[in-house]
Amino acid sequence: MEIKKIGVCGCGQMGAGIAEVAAKAGVEVIAREVNDELLKKGLGRIEKSLSKAVEKGKLDEVGKKAILGNIHGTTRLEDLADCDLICEAIIENIDEKQKVWRSLDGIVKKDAIFASNTSSLSITEMAAVTGRTEQFLGLHFFNPVPVMKLVEVVKTMATSDVTYQAARGFAEKLGKVVVTCKDRPGFVVNVLLVPYLLDAIRAYQDEVATKEDIDNGMKLGCGHPMGPLELTDFIGLDTIYYIAEILFDEFKDHHYAAPPLLKTMVKAGYLGRKSGRGFYQYK
Repeated sequence: MEIKKIGVCGCGQMGAGIAEVAAKAGVEVIAREVNDELLKKGLGRIEKSLSKAVEKGKLDEVGKKAILGNIHGTTRLEDLADCDLICEAIIENIDEKQKVWRSLDGIVKKDAIFASNTSSLSITEMAAVTGRTEQFLGLHFFNPVPVMKLVEVVKTMATSDVTYQAARGFAEKLGKVVVTCKDRPGFVVNVLLVPYLLDAIRAYQDEVATKEDIDNGMKLGCGHPMGPLELTDFIGLDTIYYIAEILFDEFKDHHYAAPPLLKTMVKAGYLGRKSGRGFYQYK
């Protein structure tokens, strides 16, 4: 199955990135948001990203115009009806995701593939509210999508091989490297990454070292491009806290338990780069 047209549900940071890389690969994209304001913001995010590529000489104006021409915005789920694949990238809330999938199942053509970009929630639970469990899987892109090469393709017990091969081929068409995993909380990357980030927060909380020394230790000692506290700021403290809660609920392992400092910072609104302050301050 060749995927020529996709619908992206949600045009936030992740959805806009997915729409951009798909459009770059010549795929027709329908980007859907819940209202005109959010849609305008999402499409503006794509235009800004492409403009930066032009400034850096990685893209010319003709190429930018062609990419933008492949993307069409909408606030109507009905406009996704004839897409070959739907990639959902809305809020990390299982109830909201299930609500969208229920609606889409009755709208989108029956042979279309459904894929969630969730980083931690159960693909199986989402698929269960549709009539196409064999055509449902996870496509977990990484932020920022235009830069990060990895995509986790997440198979449930019901995902068919035809669906898997089509989704894998799509990700590779976008220039991504695929890792395949089964449907369990955290998949491959987050189930390994999140405990590491939480341990770094505990080390800072317990005054083992300063935040700068913790980050420099991992960058210079282990060759990481970003230190763990820098990375937590980049991802978002609220996102890490939310994923930790899901993982702890599933595995009941103290390594996945959110440190008190993380919980306090999230309650205070110190969410990292997105709020201007996390472990570090940002303009």
